[in-house]
Amino acid sequence: MKKKDNVISANYLEKIPMRPEEIGWSTDEKGIVTLDIENTGVMNRIAQKLFHKPKVTHVHLDATGSFVWPLLDGKKNIIELGELVKEQFGEEAEPLYPRLAKFFQILDSYHFLKWQ
Repeated sequence: MKKKDNVISANYLEKIPMRPEEIGWSTDEKGIVTLDIENTGVMNRIAQKLFHKPKVTHVHLDATGSFVWPLLDGKKNIIELGELVKEQFGEEAEPLYPRLAKFFQILDSYHFLKWQ
């Protein structure tokens, strides 16, 4: 994410995020999204055997993340998603774009999303 004087780059906000098909997810009765992340690879298999670590990790998103996750269809950029978040949450979403940018930065760092 490019920053200059704590301002988010317009180029970053124009990026189009999408959900990876390999990540399973569900929504509970309150609308909270849970991502089901499969722990694969040699080190994870060793940890599962030796330390009884789970084969699947469940990541629970907050209300904003739960609202945004189903909208990640590879068609809307972050600006468009922000407009929908603002419409849904109003002033509660502020500071809107810094929060959204951080959300996508975190998802990206864990490889929980792809970019169109």
